[in-house]
Amino acid sequence: MLAANDSTIRSKFKEYCDQATDHYETIIVTRKEEKNVVILSLEKYNDIMKAVRNAEFLNKIDKSIKQKEDGKVVIKTMQELEAMENQVLSGLDF
Repeated sequence: MLAANDSTIRSKFKEYCDQATDHYETIIVTRKEEKNVVILSLEKYNDIMKAVRNAEFLNKIDKSIKQKEDGKVVIKTMQELEAMENQVLSGLDF
């Protein structure tokens, strides 16, 4: 991880962008009043977002498992689901 102030980043912007993309570096841009920002490659950003989505998905799975263990689920057969679908569709005007 690298850190530099905004003036340095501004004067060497291409070099810092190359560090982010070519060397997978994260660059912290320090600014007045602690209004810091981060520069990172799109690839690294996408990896972070994927990890966040995966964590959210795993939390949903954990919640579902807990609901099942607590008996808070309703189990339907395929036939029951199809009957429910037909009932809903029969009430709609197309």
